[in-house]
Amino acid sequence: MKILLIEDEVQLAQTIISCLQQEGYVCEWAKTLDEAEEKIYIYAYDCALIDLTLPGGSGLQLLELLKQGHPETGIIIISAKNSLDDKIKGLDLGADDYMTKPFHLAELNSRIKSLIRRRKFGGNQEIVFSEICILPDEQVVTVHDNRVVLTKKEYDLLLFFISNKNRVLTKEAIAEHLWGDHSDMLDSFDFIYSHIKNLRKKLEEKGAMDYIQTVYGAGYKFSLR
Repeated sequence: MKILLIEDEVQLAQTIISCLQQEGYVCEWAKTLDEAEEKIYIYAYDCALIDLTLPGGSGLQLLELLKQGHPETGIIIISAKNSLDDKIKGLDLGADDYMTKPFHLAELNSRIKSLIRRRKFGGNQEIVFSEICILPDEQVVTVHDNRVVLTKKEYDLLLFFISNKNRVLTKEAIAEHLWGDHSDMLDSFDFIYSHIKNLRKKLEEKGAMDYIQTVYGAGYKFSLR
């Protein structure tokens, strides 16, 4: 899962990013309103953490921008302001949650997980696709109740496929989801083929059907045949 942190306090931002990366998230960081706007225009995110007071303007502007361009993105406001008016305005504009600084990182992580479950998987603790079962909080995958040992990228790829089942995903979209804005520096997308090949093999070895379809000239689709 891919997260955008919009926060101008460097030490706090670095602490949050370190925590979320340990949880397996791909994290990008913007320190100003302009930086955040540029990332929002170019990339898509599963969740955005938005501070309200930023160099260049208010985080509420970014909230409106996200709701217009990426309505599927979950939004959590993180702010030193504990004003009821700010909370109401942020929630009215479409934020999913509001946390007042200082907060515990464990609580932030819990709220992100809950938000992604609600947005991507209807709030379910388990994600089931035919014989494949995923426990997102534990990052465990089973096929017919047999555990499948995946690398971090293979797990992220499977979750990305299932959360976008029946949709054609381009190689560019897959690379961006797995590597964030670092994908722009990649020379080719050959590594995607390798990850898909390994994921397919591991799932089939446990008895899963092959749900990964190659769409010639477009990308890949995860669906029942």
